[in-house]
Formats: sequence, structure tokens, C-alpha cells
Amino acid sequence: MVSRETVPVPELAARVFGDRFDLAVRFADLLIEHGVERGLIGPREVERVWDRHMLNSAVVADLLPPSVSVVDVGSGAGLPGLPMAIARPDVSITLLEPMARRVAWLTEVVEELDLDVEVVRGRAEEKAVREQLAGADVVTARAVAPLAKLAGWCLPLVRPEGQLLALKGSSAAEELERDAQAVAAVGGVNGRIVVCGEGVLEVPTTVVVVDRAPGRDGKRRRRKDRG
Repeated sequence: MVSRETVPVPELAARVFGDRFDLAVRFADLLIEHGVERGLIGPREVERVWDRHMLNSAVVADLLPPSVSVVDVGSGAGLPGLPMAIARPDVSITLLEPMARRVAWLTEVVEELDLDVEVVRGRAEEKAVREQLAGADVVTARAVAPLAKLAGWCLPLVRPEGQLLALKGSSAAEELERDAQAVAAVGGVNGRIVVCGEGVLEVPTTVVVVDRAPGRDGKRRRRKDRG
């Protein structure tokens, strides 16, 4: 049986998470211990929590400018939002998730780890969510939807000249070409592929980066007061 004790922590995790490595280990332990029973990850994913989920998500934080606001759409188990929040405490992160049981999980983890992260229940395409969260500097999404749908849902949350970061797999280039017109129709420009974690991860993370065109309607979201 796979447990926290039988899933080794890669040495490079300390390099990626720095002085917040212990927090990353605690989050990974929670995923390993509760992820399957709570429907957050599949049974085969437990042994790959570090390389496939924790590190795959955390390296994307390298794309974030200092002190930006981020909305993680369809956060699910907290990926990529929570590893990014651990790796980059200067960034203001909101986890957006529609399913109540997953919202409960995210809330528990944020409280357990004492992270300065907001959890919101809802869908990116909902009017109330857009009114609440529009104007983010960056919106992230991992394994949520094809790029055309994702852009339609997410770009309205992004401030003008902000970015959508969509974590994708081997189909990234194909999606970017196929959905170019749909992305442009909702204000997406300069679509490109960026690879994160080269020289660090065995399988680097592929990210489709889309800018939101300047001059579109949107309000800049106020950062939370960190005291």
C-alpha cells in the first residue's frame, strides 16, 4: 500500500521550494494521505505526486512577475495554485473551484498550512465570479478544458495586458494553432508555448501563454492587505 512514508521526496524539491520546502512536504503528504479517498487524484497518481503534480506546478511560478494577483481556475486539488503559492509567497493567489467537496478540501489545506490564499466557489464563466475576480494580473489553469473554451472562460478575468497561463501536455502546439481564432475572438493575443523546469524536471512543464489585448474592458483587482 502506498503511503506518505513510501513516497520519496525528490532532492530537487528543496531547490524548487527553497525555505518553504517544509510547507511543500506537508501539502504533498496531505495529497498522498487523502487525495484518492476524496476524489482529488487517481490511485496511480499517488506515487507521482511530486514529479507530476507538486514540481510540475511549482516551476510555473517562475513565469510570475513579483507581487502579482493570480486566479487559479478549476483548482481541484489545488494544482497548480497551491504549489505556486508555497513557492511564491509574494504572489496573491485565489483558488476558484465549482465543486463543494473540493472547495472544502482547499479551505482545509489553506488553513492547515496557514497560507495567505483565498478560496472561492464558482465557475469562471459565471457573472458573479467575473464581477468578483475580474482584473487579475494572471489566470492559471491545469487540465481544465481545450484552449478555445479555456480562453473564453478565463480571459475575461484577466486585466488588459495580463496573461493566461494554461498548463498543457503534448497537444499544446496543436491546440494553439487549432484554437487561434477562438482565442483572438475573446481578446487573446501573442499566443506562445513556454517550457518551465528545463534542466530541473525530467519532464518539463509545457505552458501555453496568452496575453490579453490592451484596451479591453476590465478592472485591476486590488491585492489583499497582507498586514
